[in-house]
Amino acid sequence: MSTRDLETGSERLREVLEPPRRAFIPLPDTQVIERPGWLQLITPSLRQGGLNEVAYSALDEKEADAVIDETLETYRRLGLRFRWSVGPDSRPADLAERLERRGMRRNETLGMIRETADAPASSEGDVTVEQVDERTVEEYSRTMAEGWEMDDPAPIIAFNRLVLTHPAGRHRLFLARYRGAPAGTAGLVAFERSVYLLGGVVLPAFRKRGLYRALVTARLHYAAGRGIPFATSHARASTSAPLLERLGFETLCRFPMFTND
Repeated sequence: MSTRDLETGSERLREVLEPPRRAFIPLPDTQVIERPGWLQLITPSLRQGGLNEVAYSALDEKEADAVIDETLETYRRLGLRFRWSVGPDSRPADLAERLERRGMRRNETLGMIRETADAPASSEGDVTVEQVDERTVEEYSRTMAEGWEMDDPAPIIAFNRLVLTHPAGRHRLFLARYRGAPAGTAGLVAFERSVYLLGGVVLPAFRKRGLYRALVTARLHYAAGRGIPFATSHARASTSAPLLERLGFETLCRFPMFTND
């Protein structure tokens, strides 16, 4: 696969926006609501986040308020934490302002991309990164739950076991250790032309030791080794985006991501 496959800016932007919307693996209780201009996930078993989101919304101006109110009430009634992505192809133009008026919390997000070739060298010494398998999935999941401040790790353990055994085989999980202790987690979803990097978190006690960089580097090497030419990410402007910029990622768009907590 050549980088020519994503030569134009519009093609690169489309790769940043569209494949990540398909980066989910549904659980048995996941409801996928899809129609023209709309993609939504509802998963009651994951109350503290994950598989609860409005991934795409291009709403008619006259119907937008009613759809927003109905959507917020659905998640409120089920007691679910969820997010609403307002990408550059969302509509109406003031969708973000409508969500803010309803009390949703805004986080600025950067849609980023870089080639997987010429990735930084892998870390050495105290920091190691390993791909997760059935022997380490519980350790990975507990570390992930702690990093994302989840009260109960059981649902995410069950979900990650499903990820490892899913027949599509597009998801990979990575566990970072510091001197052997589990310290950070991250994942990727492989598509034809790109891998989507997601879920990167480092436990507070181990930050500023190079673990986030090591997790990114490991995933870039994974993609490059399989001939996948690009990596993309939806990175928070205040946290991971500056780190990714230093690792060669280019920002193609900036958009708000809303949460109800």
